[in-house]
Amino acid sequence: MSWDELEKLGETSDIREVTQQREDLARLCLRVLGSEDGQKLLEWLRQMYVDVPVAVPGTDASHAYFAEGQRTVVRDLIARINQARSL
Repeated sequence: MSWDELEKLGETSDIREVTQQREDLARLCLRVLGSEDGQKLLEWLRQMYVDVPVAVPGTDASHAYFAEGQRTVVRDLIARINQARSL
């Protein structure tokens, strides 16, 4: 899957094509992060961005928004891997 294809996800009105694109992206995530090294990287991402407090007392509220954005990216990758495993 190329960057152009990734950028065009969801730009079509045909639901079958959108579904296929989403499944292809999920399979891509599984291929990249499903290996032993990929799992190590995913675990590191989880430790760095998911398994940490979102808000820390004394910090600006914008820090919590930023941290939640990081967590969302990692969770999305995990969800796509799980989706690909169920296809």
